[in-house]
Amino acid sequence: MVVPSPTSSKIASNKTKAMGIPTIDLSMERSQLSQTVVKACEEYGFFRVVNHNVPKEVIARLEEEGAEFFSKPSHEKRRAGPASPFGYGFTNIGPNGDMGDLEYLLLHANPLSIAQISKTIANDSTKFSTVVKEYVEVVKEVTCEILDLVVEGLGVADKSGLSRLIRDFDSDSVLRMNHYPPLKVKWKGNKNSIGFGAHSDPQMLTIMRSNDVGGLQIYTREGLWLPVPPDPTNFFVMVGDVLQVMTNGKFMSVRHRALTNTSEARMSMIYFAAPPLDWWIAPLPEMVSPPENESVYKAFTWAQYKEATYSLRLGDSRLDLFRAQIDTHLLSSSQSQFQR
Repeated sequence: MVVPSPTSSKIASNKTKAMGIPTIDLSMERSQLSQTVVKACEEYGFFRVVNHNVPKEVIARLEEEGAEFFSKPSHEKRRAGPASPFGYGFTNIGPNGDMGDLEYLLLHANPLSIAQISKTIANDSTKFSTVVKEYVEVVKEVTCEILDLVVEGLGVADKSGLSRLIRDFDSDSVLRMNHYPPLKVKWKGNKNSIGFGAHSDPQMLTIMRSNDVGGLQIYTREGLWLPVPPDPTNFFVMVGDVLQVMTNGKFMSVRHRALTNTSEARMSMIYFAAPPLDWWIAPLPEMVSPPENESVYKAFTWAQYKEATYSLRLGDSRLDLFRAQIDTHLLSSSQSQFQR
């Protein structure tokens, strides 16, 4: 085992402190705003959004519903599960052995699906359903505004080309509520429990909000895990794999994780914006200019990418399977991942 010297540790610590989380103020002048969003997506794949016009009451109502559900006895919560994939789940993350110190609710963002599954989640299913739908609608609008700013900043001709996919009735967007209970044992020294392991999100864009308890970290281009201070009144935005493909790698999906290193419970509400299952995903025409800038990825449907996602472990590289040119070593590695 290699133990870093005090000097190298201090340097890493100073670099981490020097890195700030980009903040996007949606009340900025439009042309400046679109360029700022593009820059944040390029450099970090992650940013905080303020002045988003989402009423605090809408956020508070969903947090109250989530807190009420997660405070129930285990046997009551399990009536809403097992998550397959929607419903209540705990500990297991996906079908391939990934685990974390959390429990969660996963809901499809379609209003009909929300109304149906709410019957298994809440005593007052109508109230729960109404609160979730209200939250989904306002967060979807924030998502679409950001995607419109992205295409504007990139000079894409179809100004609503991305947001249209999220507004589509058949959009495969989902809402996830994660609850990280406080640690039962106080660790000695600088140890952490992994609430949710390192990964990138497969969808187009992620809009996340949490209570005032920290735990989220993003992995920077410099190879450091950067803690993200909680901000209960605003949102954090993450570039997903699909947006990386559609920008032909100009944007990079951000790897992130959640730690449960506190005596307080953390709860996050995450909206994952995704296109319809049968939608073909490929780099936008404006992002490709052969022969200098060939397409890095081959075309695939969102359904095909979801299938690949569910076949791999949480931290595995999924996009490598969809590159336009794959060398023999990479292809062999990818095939072995599918056979695990």
